[in-house]
Amino acid sequence: MHKIRTSERTLIFPSHPPFLHDHPLSLSHLDTDRNLHLTFRYLRAYVSNATTSRNPFHVISSSLSQALPHFYPLAATLRRRQNDRRLEIWCAAGQGVPLIHAAADFTLDSVNFLDDPASIFVEQLVPDPGPEEGMEHPCMLQVTVFKCGGFTLGAAMHHALCDGMGGTLFFNAVAELARGSTRITVDPVWDRERLLGPRYPPRVDSPLIREFLRLEKGFSPYEQDIGEVVRECFHVRDERLDEFKRSLLEQCGSNFTTFEALGAYIWRSKVRASGLEAHEKVKFAYSINIRRLMKPSLPAGYWGNGCVPMYVQLSVNDLIERPIWEIAELIKKSKSNVTDEYVRSFIDYQELHFGDEITAGKGVSGFTDWRHLGHSTVDFGWGGPVTVFPLGRNLLGSVEPCFFLPYSTASAVKKEGFKVLVTLALAALPAFREDMRVFCQDPTM
Repeated sequence: MHKIRTSERTLIFPSHPPFLHDHPLSLSHLDTDRNLHLTFRYLRAYVSNATTSRNPFHVISSSLSQALPHFYPLAATLRRRQNDRRLEIWCAAGQGVPLIHAAADFTLDSVNFLDDPASIFVEQLVPDPGPEEGMEHPCMLQVTVFKCGGFTLGAAMHHALCDGMGGTLFFNAVAELARGSTRITVDPVWDRERLLGPRYPPRVDSPLIREFLRLEKGFSPYEQDIGEVVRECFHVRDERLDEFKRSLLEQCGSNFTTFEALGAYIWRSKVRASGLEAHEKVKFAYSINIRRLMKPSLPAGYWGNGCVPMYVQLSVNDLIERPIWEIAELIKKSKSNVTDEYVRSFIDYQELHFGDEITAGKGVSGFTDWRHLGHSTVDFGWGGPVTVFPLGRNLLGSVEPCFFLPYSTASAVKKEGFKVLVTLALAALPAFREDMRVFCQDPTM
């Protein structure tokens, strides 16, 4: 039995006061999207390094303190404004980031460097704040040192503060300071209301916004009940994936990315296994980085949410009956729909209808690809992380998210291919497993 013992919880304060007076900070209309009203949890694992005898907890706590004057909103609290109930940041003296110190009585090697994110015990490696604590402390961290000297850094960050790229900008700053730098390379930029605020007057010129989003008082996407939900990891072999993509090319003459082809297959398989009514509408949801798409582009140090959701919508019957290549084609074409006007219309729609409770509705399947996000740059002096994976069960209005993940670089097995971490209803799992056999490393699975 793997045991993880928590020894202390410390509040890490900025190394010097980052401001003179208590004050609020406004968030952008992308930050306050209701689909981002959640805490996102993820984990990085690091192997021991013979060249350093430093204590990971002390290194990270010290460099975190030095980074917080630059990223002080992470130590602040989230609250709702009285006039419109939107989230805002309240910055006051004496605020800090909770850092939990824990120890594991086993080695990273004994658990294959945490290469299976569906393992039950990994939940103990990342803070898991409830809704109220997640507002009080929108950033919570945990360093767990293993018997081998390796360690993990678990993060629980409220999505209203930043997306994955914004979070990585922060952790890169902490890592730079941990490696001995006296200053950070990229200065963070806030200015969220100005850079991603609504137009005046606001207008929704993109017809896609009203096609995909609707107003539904009282509906909360992350509180919908689809029965018991499970998380399982599937292994995708490059050889089998290439065969699948070649077959799609032969059928329609188009080349598809892995995200388009495998995403289409998994979406259809999940929906078919769920047993939804044929007439129901379902959505494939993913996010697109808009930092360079905006006119003008967002500055390099912008660390707020810099992505917008995009959807492909079909009826259940249409999704199941169409050939896979047609679904992949819809996903491919949807990427070109994200223009500056789509983003501005999305922001303006949030301005006009935030109080009416905007939602993408039920039947949303969220997809994201973590294989090329640059997590390896976060080096605290032990080298980059050998394993990175999310623990979030909610994403883009979906309670059944799907993540494409790389294998651990330290793992001795399953080097070829990548992992797919799927959350879905327990009742749908047997049929979905059967569909995934075509890609799995072990054909007898």
